Amino acid sequence: MFKNILIPTDNSEYSDFGVDAAFSIAEGYSSEVTGCHVYAARLHETRFMDMETGLPSQYQSEAVLKRQRKIHESLIAKGLNVIADSYLDRTDIKAKDKGITFKRKSREGKNYIELIKEAEEGAYDLIVIGGFGKGVVEHSLLGGVCERVVRGINKDILIVKNNSFNKKIIVCIDGSPYSYAALITGIKLKKVFGGDIEAIAVFDPYFHRVAFRNIAGVLSEEASKIFKFKEQEKLHDEIIDKGLAKLYESHLDTACRIAKARGVEIKTTLLAGKAFNEVIKAGLKEPSSFIVAGRFGLHYAPESSIGNTVENILKLANANIYISSGSINLNTEINKEGTKGIQWGEGALKRMERVPEFARGMAKKAIEDFASEKGYSVVTEEIVDEVKKRFGMGEDN
Repeated sequence: MFKNILIPTDNSEYSDFGVDAAFSIAEGYSSEVTGCHVYAARLHETRFMDMETGLPSQYQSEAVLKRQRKIHESLIAKGLNVIADSYLDRTDIKAKDKGITFKRKSREGKNYIELIKEAEEGAYDLIVIGGFGKGVVEHSLLGGVCERVVRGINKDILIVKNNSFNKKIIVCIDGSPYSYAALITGIKLKKVFGGDIEAIAVFDPYFHRVAFRNIAGVLSEEASKIFKFKEQEKLHDEIIDKGLAKLYESHLDTACRIAKARGVEIKTTLLAGKAFNEVIKAGLKEPSSFIVAGRFGLHYAPESSIGNTVENILKLANANIYISSGSINLNTEINKEGTKGIQWGEGALKRMERVPEFARGMAKKAIEDFASEKGYSVVTEEIVDEVKKRFGMGEDN
């Protein structure tokens, strides 16, 4: 990680913040840094031709227009090249002062398209990009180039919104392998920038309650009986509301073990509400330098370019946002720690497939807690039946 870093440069304040952050990481991990500036010569040529009809009459002959186009084309191409070199010169000088290996890249074309191409073509571990460019205004949530680059690549990317790098690091934990990979990234950032790590897990019991009320309002008495709605509501109250908190507490426990195995103590916080909103509020309550999150979460779909929670955090949080694109094998991590989890029998696992996917993790946690409480090391079908009886669930639940 952090072997090769790409920095898009445009001479804006946020680009400079990005350079500072990238160089700090490069110093900490002996990374090679590439600065890339994209200029749009062909765009200027097209715009010039679009405006030709508005030129004074003495410039309207084809011969004069042809000559003006050639002069303009030459000036624009040379001028934009000079500007690109000047931007990269500034970064190059900083790199030399810090003893960082620095490479220069200039590309012609549409800025975000060329940056995505460069990110894909180069062997980069990390892209560090300013959250805004020179076009930032008062109510900007995120720069257009930045947003398109984030969506267009599937590599680690650090979006820099300010130059405060030495405060707390918030890591978003949801039990997915992407969130634990984000935790490992947060630990690596701590090595460079310092600051305590706070792992935050957010569960949302309110959505399920709203969903149940919504369903209850449309089901007929007959339909309620078919769906055993009253029993399902009891299951919701007993397992989902209480089980969600326990489930996310266990995710934070796992995060602690992963961090401890790397010699790092972390703070953990469990919150209830909408995930992105609670994370942003936590960052405002005690300002953080970084919010680190996995590109995807528990509800990853192959068609997605980025998860909904991290997308909202990216746009609305004031902190610097690190989006981790990797994932980890949690079983391998647990084995590293020398901790054996409760095993599942084949029959019990098949029974779990009958549980709705959104509740499967909570149900599994409830069963494992019961098995652990009784001293069992393997979950069998009989144990699943015992748990179902405890919560008053019928065979079809």
